Amino acid sequence: MSRRPFIAGNWKLNKGPAEAGALASEWVAALSDRGDVDVAVFPTALSIASVVEATRGSGIEVGVQQIHGKTSGAFTGTNSAEMAREAGCTRVLIGHSERRQLFGETDEMVRTKVKLALASGLLPIVCVGETLEERDAGKVDEVVLGQVSAALLGIPADQLSGVTLAYEPVWAIGTGRTASPDQAQEVHASIRGWLSENFPAFVAAEMRIQYGGSVKPANAAELLSRPDIDGALVGGASLNAESFAGIVREA
Repeated sequence: MSRRPFIAGNWKLNKGPAEAGALASEWVAALSDRGDVDVAVFPTALSIASVVEATRGSGIEVGVQQIHGKTSGAFTGTNSAEMAREAGCTRVLIGHSERRQLFGETDEMVRTKVKLALASGLLPIVCVGETLEERDAGKVDEVVLGQVSAALLGIPADQLSGVTLAYEPVWAIGTGRTASPDQAQEVHASIRGWLSENFPAFVAAEMRIQYGGSVKPANAAELLSRPDIDGALVGGASLNAESFAGIVREA
């Protein structure tokens, strides 16, 4: 089946409220003719309000970069799924390698957050990917499919249509290095094969799997031409409206 392309921009810890609102307005103008492509942006939590306002009515979705595994309580410095929804978010990033490596986010925490996000009405993008050491050791499938399994097993199949997976090899994030289209397709195909083995056939057919890791206009077309790559999770290039729009046009 044909899966609708999905391109998302993760602004990470960049762009305060004023700059984020201005950049979001540039996105709206640059993406006015994006055609049949879904687009989402993930600003820092403090900039969500200005981005929601700037993108209102444009069809560009706004997401929160991370949530806590509880809806409320004594958890200083984090975000609630329900509060993100109230602020205008429709999506959430879960399990990004920076969260796993820098903040100790475990597979168990990822699973908890995926379930909470779905229960709260947020659509998760679940990030998975191997380090360079794991790739060199021949453990790509072991690591990536282990992360996918930890995130999704136990979730009813009829809820999985709201989940997007993002394969982001850790060694390609922010380094300028990119997995070759064949390398990326190989892992995406492995993920889709795992989905078909563990869930009803419609899950593998419908679930979108993005690629992330130094995606830019120059390499987007070749990556997105592969049959199991359904979009991109874009970091640095999403901080420039024209660069991001160039990626969207390739989709």
